[in-house]
Amino acid sequence: MPLTELNHYFVRCRNLEQSRSFYCDALGFQVMPRPDFPFPGYWLGVGGKVQVHMGLDGVPEEAMHYFGTTPRSARDNAGVVDHIAFQGHDPEGFAQRLKARGIVTRTRYIGEIHLFQIFVTDPDGLVIELNFPGVAETPTWAASGEAAPSVEANPAAGPPRPAAAPPPLD
Repeated sequence: MPLTELNHYFVRCRNLEQSRSFYCDALGFQVMPRPDFPFPGYWLGVGGKVQVHMGLDGVPEEAMHYFGTTPRSARDNAGVVDHIAFQGHDPEGFAQRLKARGIVTRTRYIGEIHLFQIFVTDPDGLVIELNFPGVAETPTWAASGEAAPSVEANPAAGPPRPAAAPPPLD
C-alpha cells in the first residue's frame, strides 16, 4: 500500500504561543480540534486538514509523549530536519503578509520548473518553504525588492536562518 500524502509534522516549541501565532497569523493556519493530551499544544491546519502538531518543549515525562526526540537530539534548531514545504497560491499576497509582520524572507525563482519560492524561519528555527507553482517568471515585485531579494535557481544560497538581518545572497 503506497503512501499518499504527508499527514503532519510535530514541532517542539520553546514558546508555544509565539509559535502558534507565527503559524496562524503569518502563514494562515487555523487552530484545529485536538485530543486532550497530558501536555500543552496545538493542532493546526489549512482547509480543514491538520498539518502541523506542536507541543511545549520541556514538559514533564516528555519521553512518554514525544517519540521522535531523544535526550541527544539537537535542541537549538531543527536537528535533522532541514525544512518543511507547503504549496500555496498568491505569492505576492503572502509576501506582503509576511513583510507586514516583520518576518525576514528569502525568495527564489526556479525558471526551469516555473516555481516561485518564499523561505521563512519559524520561532524555533525550523525553515518553512512556501512553493508557488505555475509562475512564468520572477515576479516584478520580488525582483524590484518589494519582498526579499530573489535568487535565480541558486540552491547554494539556501534558505534563511534566524538572524537580525537577511542572510547574504552569494
